[in-house]
Amino acid sequence: MQVKRIVANIASDQVDKARQFYADVLGLDILMHQGWIATYGAQEKMTLQVSIMSQGGSDTPVPDLSIEVDDLDEALGRVRKAGYPVEYGPAEEPWGVRRFYTRDPFGKLVNILVHR
Repeated sequence: MQVKRIVANIASDQVDKARQFYADVLGLDILMHQGWIATYGAQEKMTLQVSIMSQGGSDTPVPDLSIEVDDLDEALGRVRKAGYPVEYGPAEEPWGVRRFYTRDPFGKLVNILVHR
């Protein structure tokens, strides 16, 4: 057996609220929209991981999602321009990432990062 995909599911009765954060701010494509479900992602293949954490590193809370980007400053600017709170960072971490935390429209803590 081979795992082919891992999907993060966020419960909400306001599915359309995701568009601004995940499509407009982060630039993800809308892969599917059925009214009750909206799936955001990218057409190219991504590395998939599941992390089990006791803390988020640097004594931060465990984020609900971690999203790696290619330009952290651009992501940070988009998040701030859209009015989403930055709850941590941006920070240079000793394990080789630069990151910040924000919350999506559903209150989920999102770790946005770039590897150095």
